[in-house]
Amino acid sequence: MDSLVFESDDLGVTEDFLCRAYATMRIGSATPAAGRARVRRDSTGSISVDELDLDFDMSYSVSPLGKICLCVVHEGTVQDHAFRGVQDSFGPGDAVLFAPPDEPYSGRVNSARYNITLIDPGLLEQVAATERGPLRAPVRLTGHRPLTPAAADRLKSTIVYLRDQVLADPDVEAHPLIVSAGSQLLAASVLAAFPNTARTEPTARDRTDAHPATLRRAVAYIDDHADQPLTVAGIADAVHVTIRTLQYAFRRHLDTTPLAYLRRARLAHAHRDLLAASPHSGATVAGIAARWGFSHAGRFAALYRDAYGTSPARTLREGDAFDRARN
Repeated sequence: MDSLVFESDDLGVTEDFLCRAYATMRIGSATPAAGRARVRRDSTGSISVDELDLDFDMSYSVSPLGKICLCVVHEGTVQDHAFRGVQDSFGPGDAVLFAPPDEPYSGRVNSARYNITLIDPGLLEQVAATERGPLRAPVRLTGHRPLTPAAADRLKSTIVYLRDQVLADPDVEAHPLIVSAGSQLLAASVLAAFPNTARTEPTARDRTDAHPATLRRAVAYIDDHADQPLTVAGIADAVHVTIRTLQYAFRRHLDTTPLAYLRRARLAHAHRDLLAASPHSGATVAGIAARWGFSHAGRFAALYRDAYGTSPARTLREGDAFDRARN
């Protein structure tokens, strides 16, 4: 995980930083001698989450970023934001697609505090219901505003979770399952929030292929590879079906999703590790949870209690006590 913090009251220095952090751009201010810019960036792999605080008015004109750019406004406003076919203004609480990967954009920030989240477009293909094999075209978002206020709220909650629970951990890169799960969660939230070109309903062929044998192959693959970063697309490819077929098979036969089953499988591995931990190994609940992709201690404890009727800490203690009694 990489973090950086920038702060300056020099417009030229700020422009240089923004060019290096995002893409070639020009910025301007009616009062260039006044105002301070503050930026904090946390990033890992194909995601970066930035918090920006500009206490002055700034115009901007930015070349294409090559990444999906989301914006959540906390305070202040963004005025006259424009890219091809879109011109809009945003205020506190708004969550929007700031720019598609291949579009330049421009506008004005008015003394605003806001979030910019950059996403590799390839993440959308990992979770979108596309045909197996090479994509005819990348998955694209076809609107810049979320479909519903509830969808916007879920997206904002996901961004906050990634910022505070995943990217804020300086050791997150030591736990690739956490990074993989967080990345897929964000991509799924983006696809759920915005209109897009991904097909989500199973076709007649998908329904035919979603038989019990498909499910058994997928379950076996997940169980055998739960210690590795897995995507829905990767699982579907391994069992030679489309993503829609895979999703429909899990929904039809288990009333769940592939990623929910993967989480359950990793929870079972964590349970076994807690039971098997030796009294002098130094094992902790947090360490075992992170090993299996669970970054939030409270969430892990709740999932664990639902599955096993007890707390992970008690399981660890009881495993230690059993091991001491046996020896």
